[in-house]
Amino acid sequence: MAQNGDVVATEYPAEPSSEQYSLFRRYLDSRHQRGGMSDMSVLDYAMMVEDTHVNTRIIEYRLRAEGDGLAEKGKGPLIAAALTDKMGDGLSMVYSYFDPAHADRSLGSYMILDHIRKAQARGLPHVYLGYWVKGSRKMDYKTKFLPQEHLMARGWERYAGLEETSPESE
Repeated sequence: MAQNGDVVATEYPAEPSSEQYSLFRRYLDSRHQRGGMSDMSVLDYAMMVEDTHVNTRIIEYRLRAEGDGLAEKGKGPLIAAALTDKMGDGLSMVYSYFDPAHADRSLGSYMILDHIRKAQARGLPHVYLGYWVKGSRKMDYKTKFLPQEHLMARGWERYAGLEETSPESE
């Protein structure tokens, strides 16, 4: 959190912008060249953002620019964004992405911590981190945020860390 003290987070209605898409494209081209989303067009991106039947917001993270002062809306460069659903019991991080040029800031983890802070401020008990695939290096960062519950075939099960064993593995 401290290393991103110069970042301003602003929440907006779920409306796509060309600036967001450019950042999204840089993120995909750098981190997910062969993933299922790698060929998403600007129209696909717009549909991902706008096609919702729940309370979806986009949170933009910008570097504080000279003259921003303590303004709630930053005017500096867009360095990260999160498409977020507001649920009855928490915030669901549908998709987040960041500028690969700022990878040293750990913006993915920062956005999760920011969502935890936002959920707490709203009195919401949960932050949903989205899909997690065991063994996926690109998703392992999610396991750092404990405690967790994972939705399994039998319902929500508590997950305390990688060293935890399930009854099936014993």
